[in-house]
Amino acid sequence: MEQEARVLRAAGGFGRTRRLLAAASWLPCVALGLALSCEPLLSARPAHHCRPDPALLPPALRSLRGPALLEASVPRLGSARTPSPCLLLHYPTSAPRARPGPSAAPRPSPDGTQPCSRGWLYALPVAGLRLNPVTQWNLVCEDSWKVPLQQTCHLLGWLLGYLLLGAGCDRFGRRAVFVASLVLATVLGASAAAAASFPALLVLWLLHGGTLTGALLALYVARLELCDPPHRLAFTMGAGLFSVIGALLLPGLAMLAQDWRLLQGLSTLVTGLLLLFWGFPALFPESPCWLLATGQVAQAKRILCHFAEASGVDPEDSSEEKSLTTELAELAAVSNRPKYCPILGLLHTRVVWRNMLILAVSSLTGGGLQASFLRSLAPREPAFYLPYFLEAGLEAAAFVLLLLTVDRYGRRPILLLATMASGLASLLLLAGAQYLPGWTTLSLSVLGLLASQAVSVLSSLFAAEVCPTVIRGAGLGLVLGAGTLGRAATPLTDMDGRHGFFLQHVVLTSLAILTLLCVLLLPESCGCALPPSLEDADHLRRPPRPQDQLPLLQPLP
Repeated sequence: MEQEARVLRAAGGFGRTRRLLAAASWLPCVALGLALSCEPLLSARPAHHCRPDPALLPPALRSLRGPALLEASVPRLGSARTPSPCLLLHYPTSAPRARPGPSAAPRPSPDGTQPCSRGWLYALPVAGLRLNPVTQWNLVCEDSWKVPLQQTCHLLGWLLGYLLLGAGCDRFGRRAVFVASLVLATVLGASAAAAASFPALLVLWLLHGGTLTGALLALYVARLELCDPPHRLAFTMGAGLFSVIGALLLPGLAMLAQDWRLLQGLSTLVTGLLLLFWGFPALFPESPCWLLATGQVAQAKRILCHFAEASGVDPEDSSEEKSLTTELAELAAVSNRPKYCPILGLLHTRVVWRNMLILAVSSLTGGGLQASFLRSLAPREPAFYLPYFLEAGLEAAAFVLLLLTVDRYGRRPILLLATMASGLASLLLLAGAQYLPGWTTLSLSVLGLLASQAVSVLSSLFAAEVCPTVIRGAGLGLVLGAGTLGRAATPLTDMDGRHGFFLQHVVLTSLAILTLLCVLLLPESCGCALPPSLEDADHLRRPPRPQDQLPLLQPLP
């Protein structure tokens, strides 16, 4: 660890070139944040009701048009008399005989209901779109379970991308995975925009989501390894804010496109444009930390010499410390060929596996509770814009709060505080949601959502800092994948009619309380260099307790 730090200092430290490269890595986050946020728009369900079918009406009513035809065809629900979304009125097949005399025949009365026969009419636009997969393939009523299936497949793609491409970052490099993921995301996104059937769209969305998260993960790790300890938090939180900007721009883009295929194509085009700039090594070089940790000194030398020259440092200068070339020559003498470490190497460590397990559970809890708090904020059939912009705004607030507090007070105390706040808010909502006033439930939900987002963000940063460079991609992928798994629990319960939502909330609250105790076992990574190897990461320890520093009492004579 010390030798790698000396090499980076000899290359000019966190100089102008590295600062510009780290700041330039914020811009791809806008495109990736926009592409990853498309799913809520594409799965938004508009208000709907059956299309009236005059052929099912008695002859006396078949000439009706407009609101009168709707009133005679669709049953009404509740005091608001909203049209039923899935049923039509059923009339007896034999019309009543007209009585002799001048009085008119009585108006036919329905004797029951029946399913829709001619499709549905939708209240459009929904989320700015006049056509989305729900309205194109009529994913309502009997087929409404396909919408949470669509959401689950999208999150499953995220999970596979984090796990598989995270491991690829450690084997093939951060830059190789980033470029390959962008190429695949462009191809798969264009294919999804032209999907001819709903099953084909599910498969393409699964693969497309995996490639997008792979690019995001590679960019996250490369940026983190480019920064020195005092600037890691600021550049990571800045990238998160740019991702939120991409999510906030998406509804405006949807209002311009008005068709889900065009929206998918535009987001894919923006992702493909990243290849024209960040596909070149000048804007996205390979991580020198990863090259040094895996023994690829020759490749690291070219990049570090470029950093040194751009910062005005002579690689041959050894006036104060050893020169860059001397340090690299010593490293080259020790490592003759690349040395890669699989993720299973975690099983042979004493401390690293425990740290990653704690942070994975913390991320799982944070991701799962976010959906639970959003459910408490919105009614059963929520409008789109309120939860969408509320979630994005609170996510931006979480980034700002972490930026202001984490370096000042440390990673562990803030993670502990955020976990405590989310767990306490969840526990109060579970125990007294039926008895608390509306403003109290709203306040607890907003506080819990903010705290759970802070837990997710800080767990990812913490995991990337305590995980060694040789398996940082796979380790961070495990933690991010656990958070995605927590988020996927909500659409899974929606497929079953939300019958398991209460049990899910209880389990996540229990995990949050358990995480409170486990966070105390984590080391403090604030201001520490990134550990390059498993052995270095194993030497990270939690800060000493106050009683550990007390002088020992003198033994009695």
